[in-house]
Amino acid sequence: MNRKGDKSLIVGLDIGTSKVVALVGEYSPGNPIEVIGIGSHESRGMRRGVVVDIDSTVQSIQRAIEEAELMAGCEIRSVYASISGSHIQCRNSQGVAPIRDGEVTLADLDRVLEAAKAVAIPADQKILHAIPRDYVLDGSQEGIRNPVGMTGVRLEVHAHLVTCAGAAAANITKCVQKCGLQVDDLILGVLASSNAVLTSDERELGVVLVDMGAGTTDIAVFVGGAIAHSASLPIAGDKVTEDIAHMLRTPTPEAEQIKVRYACALAQMATAEESIQVPSVGDRPPRRMPRASLAQAVQARYEEIFEMVQAELRRSGFEQHVRAGMVLTGGAAKMEGVVELAEEMLQMPVRVGIPQHVTGLGEVVGNPVHATGVGLLLMGSQIENPRRPVLPTGRAGGFLSKLKNWYRGEF
Repeated sequence: MNRKGDKSLIVGLDIGTSKVVALVGEYSPGNPIEVIGIGSHESRGMRRGVVVDIDSTVQSIQRAIEEAELMAGCEIRSVYASISGSHIQCRNSQGVAPIRDGEVTLADLDRVLEAAKAVAIPADQKILHAIPRDYVLDGSQEGIRNPVGMTGVRLEVHAHLVTCAGAAAANITKCVQKCGLQVDDLILGVLASSNAVLTSDERELGVVLVDMGAGTTDIAVFVGGAIAHSASLPIAGDKVTEDIAHMLRTPTPEAEQIKVRYACALAQMATAEESIQVPSVGDRPPRRMPRASLAQAVQARYEEIFEMVQAELRRSGFEQHVRAGMVLTGGAAKMEGVVELAEEMLQMPVRVGIPQHVTGLGEVVGNPVHATGVGLLLMGSQIENPRRPVLPTGRAGGFLSKLKNWYRGEF
């Protein structure tokens, strides 16, 4: 636990494929978190959300943490870290337990959730999150949000289980520990993002959150106020950069700059006369090319990503339930034309989600790149200051306080 005077400090460490970002938030219970520090460093030790080089990753984390400490004027001891990657799997599970004293208590909720976690999981996977979606009391049909205090004899829970590869989780934890830091908790990146950018109305109506990073595109589907499906696709912003590098025969760092500066995801947005300058490999002189042909290549890759998102949504079985449409967040969602392209392809309303429920640094608060980092702060503060009742009722949901106990002992 990090402290500064009478306020608590909380640190979110978003360990991404292209960069590691540390956010420091200051909060007192009942007030919004204020982001008072940010540190960011490019990451070379990650591929598609998974650690492939421990030393590189440790270095990136160290730099990001030092920078955040300087800005916030504090010493960081522990962090809430994000995890993602295509080793993440999900399933919905049910648990049943008798109610001990005829009236539902928090202990009953814990027990019934333990029952829902008792499912066969492959030996190399472990449960990362077990999130209650709703409860059933004595077999009544109605889904109950918060049964505490109600009378009955038999309690059922419908839960969403998120599992991850044990090794992938252990490697992230190892990297953080090598920096002399503790991991308060490992949190699924897209679950954190959803806390930062979705409104409670969207969760109720049904919404799909698509967090487009550099290495992975992560998806979370919410229906009836609770998470119903999660997945990670191994194709994202990096692939767009690779396409550009390949097409223009230019080094990857230059391709990344060209992408950020000139690319758009809809070819019709680029007019015929616009052209851009392309640096060449070696000592050759730079060349000029039409911006429209760059846009065509980028559009083709984004179309492929959205096709995969749509296929995943169909596979989840919740396609008909996402009435609020799609929310895009993450760095690759910032490109112009992405929203229009997604709306055209998926025939649903699409918006870009920026972090909510926090104050402080402007570069963080209005920026979809920092959705995961802000979400880690929000979830961490809820874990440390449990707000009852247990299920999502409003802003960012109080059920997260339970996460602490559920997977505290699992690392």
